[in-house]
Amino acid sequence: MGTGRMHNHSTVSTFILWGFSSFPDLQRLLFVVIFFSHVTILAANVSIMLAIKLSHSLHTPMYFFLFGLSLSETCTTMVIIPRVLVDLLSESKTISLPECATQMFFFFTLAGNNCFILAAMSYDRYTAIHSPLYYPILMTHKVCFLLMMASCIVGILISLCITTIVFNLSYCDSNIIQHFFCDFAPVVHLACDYTSYHEIAIFVLSAFVLLGSFVLIMVSYVFIITVIMKMPSTEGRYKAFSTCSSHFTVVSIHYGFACFVYLRPKGSDTFREDMLMAVTYTVLTPLLNPIIYSLRNKEMRIALRKILDNGNRFVLQLSNKRDQNI
Repeated sequence: MGTGRMHNHSTVSTFILWGFSSFPDLQRLLFVVIFFSHVTILAANVSIMLAIKLSHSLHTPMYFFLFGLSLSETCTTMVIIPRVLVDLLSESKTISLPECATQMFFFFTLAGNNCFILAAMSYDRYTAIHSPLYYPILMTHKVCFLLMMASCIVGILISLCITTIVFNLSYCDSNIIQHFFCDFAPVVHLACDYTSYHEIAIFVLSAFVLLGSFVLIMVSYVFIITVIMKMPSTEGRYKAFSTCSSHFTVVSIHYGFACFVYLRPKGSDTFREDMLMAVTYTVLTPLLNPIIYSLRNKEMRIALRKILDNGNRFVLQLSNKRDQNI
């Protein structure tokens, strides 16, 4: 990521993640809220992944992609939230340039991965509705795996390009990042040699991920709606729409927040708004995804109920054995 050049011409060796320091009286409350949100995110996404793994009825392409999305969302929160929790309790909120670059790289890798997994899920729904008879042939395990790998590779390459651009700039003045993690906009705002060329390059890369994947999703939904509207049965149309409703809800939330933050003009006065919006896609969105899929999907609710019942039985058995030993 160009760390050799970075150290050759940068006088700043550490940044300060100012972030929630703007709200000194709310530090402990924020810690409690974010901590319990993080625990809930982990529990919810792990439950989704366990349900998919252990329930044979969920071994289908749609749930394969949902497993990948839940795993990616979990990793995204692990990149950001533990560091936020530490900073909320500590006086020192410094982060070195290599640590900052690493956090940015993994965050954008996973964010890009999430976008293209959502695009793959929309293609899966189109295939299931448009060609139900050929669906098992078109969406084989190999095809699903290749789509998942392509999402990951694109995320890595785009993130590598953005991180390389950002950390090959010179940082020689202020080192206070007006954010709670190393997002590119508040970081490059501190650079001495950030030009319009760098800005255009980062915008194009961000637009490729957000708008590129969004266009793929919207094209899939145009075809899905076209197919559904041609269905003669009202019940058939309702069933087809219901298979897409969870995905469409997640897409609306995900892209609404992300496009607002990353595709609008930046200025120092927008960082506070961006930071508050960032809470939504680092805490709220990973929490909403499993809730939306579990509440709006009957198969998932049944699988989660089985997981919960099995867990309760396991705890009860352990309790009985302990009582017998006593």
